[in-house]
Amino acid sequence: MPTMDTGKPRARRGFAAMNPERRREIARKGGASVPGEKRSFAKDRDLAASAGRKGGEASRGGGRSRNREG
Repeated sequence: MPTMDTGKPRARRGFAAMNPERRREIARKGGASVPGEKRSFAKDRDLAASAGRKGGEASRGGGRSRNREG
């Protein structure tokens, strides 16, 4: 992927530089880090919905309440 300034390819960093097996290994650990009984959103739909509303309000990302023109 070339940069905007020079047109030269950028060095791959982080996950992009890892081989696919290593990336899968890391992703697998992240998915298994919390036991199922402690995943409260998976059990309580109302709790998940209220957390989503709270996050949306805090982010000021817009949504239905914003007045849009166009």
